[in-house]
Amino acid sequence: MGKSTICANLAYSFSKDYSVGILDADIYGPNQHLIFNIANLKPEVTEVDGKKKFIPVSAGNISINSMGFILDAAKAAMWRGPMLSGAIKQLMESTEWGDLDYLFIDMPPGTGDAYITVAQDLKPDHAILVTTESSLAIHDTIKSKAVFTKLNIPIAGYIHNMSSLICLHCSKPLEQEQSLSALSPLEGLDLTHLGSIPRSDDLLNFRLEESTNLFVTTYNALKDIL
Repeated sequence: MGKSTICANLAYSFSKDYSVGILDADIYGPNQHLIFNIANLKPEVTEVDGKKKFIPVSAGNISINSMGFILDAAKAAMWRGPMLSGAIKQLMESTEWGDLDYLFIDMPPGTGDAYITVAQDLKPDHAILVTTESSLAIHDTIKSKAVFTKLNIPIAGYIHNMSSLICLHCSKPLEQEQSLSALSPLEGLDLTHLGSIPRSDDLLNFRLEESTNLFVTTYNALKDIL
């Protein structure tokens, strides 16, 4: 839950020190063009070695390509397995990414064809899992871990999203009575806890610069792994 927002903020944090790109592979509901407020832009097309390539849209220091630039925003994408897999692969291979240090892939929900396509064709170096204290989110995290393990993709760890609430007046975390024992099912999975991200107005409204401080711990943890 909140994976697109987490992906955008991590990419933004890394872009301060590295060359970064985002492939929005969430074919069903691409969001990166909305988060970065570039929905009115379109990737340019160039020719490289006789093949047409997309030039990703730049958002600050981040290169972004997404089906959101192509799909009709008013219509729902209805993809069957082969079409879904083909679209993700083509979007990746048809983009002239340039010399990147990191490419973040915003995955679609579920653990089906999209994961297999990314694992077999795109071959990511690591997967990052995102969960909340919701039992449903934890259940999905456990399934995702099993899928990535079966596909031989190393898992960097998990991020505990919406772990607390940020006060709108003082910008400090508010104490909550909820126990983190809800995350206990993850303890036996040998997953590294990469950090906890609170709920905040800055995250809700995609204010990436203002929310950067919320990702310092996670950013530093990932730099030591990736």
